[in-house]
Amino acid sequence: MQNIIMPMHEFFMGMNQLELINRAPGFFKYQPHNVAAHSWKVTQIAQFLADVESQNGAKINWQSVYEKALNHDYTERFIGDIKTPVKYATSTLRSMLADVEDSMTENFIKTEIPRQFQSAYTRRLGEGKDGSIEGQILSIADKVDLMYEAYGELEKFNPEPVFVNIFQSSLEALSEFKHMASVKYIATDILPDIFAEDFINKDLLYDLAKSLLPDFAAAENN
Repeated sequence: MQNIIMPMHEFFMGMNQLELINRAPGFFKYQPHNVAAHSWKVTQIAQFLADVESQNGAKINWQSVYEKALNHDYTERFIGDIKTPVKYATSTLRSMLADVEDSMTENFIKTEIPRQFQSAYTRRLGEGKDGSIEGQILSIADKVDLMYEAYGELEKFNPEPVFVNIFQSSLEALSEFKHMASVKYIATDILPDIFAEDFINKDLLYDLAKSLLPDFAAAENN
């Protein structure tokens, strides 16, 4: 019997695979997270951050916000969630992994996505963290969810040092967008609530947040 590939079948099956890919593999976690759940959380966060930017005068392409956020990690079904220290060990390795991912994504679109939808999925499965306001919102939302994943472990006093490192790197990434209204909101309205709780290395991370995010420092000094 001839094997007929049903339109979009492999794409829909891939969503099930994303549920099986754990984030931060190789480390003890009280609460494991998978890539599918991460994508949903990032979309929720991006939606709110876009609201903040919109209320502060930015013109938002809402279709782009949702497409970028929902699809930003879909291609991990091809290579999995590689440990961040490994992924960023060298610029050469990072570039090689990106090339492999791009090649596999391009082949997937050509062979598994119906022709009339290929241009749409080329856009959706491409790199979403670009210089557009929507791309910047995605970058921020991704780091906010990463920070909360780490925070969830730190407040349970998970001794794995990687979660302190993840929280720290998230703050550093957010500081790159400190001029944006959404990050200012995070600094003044969200981080104070986080640091009101008790967790491992709280003082270290608190001081780092104050040094990286002037709006957080100002809010704490008032």
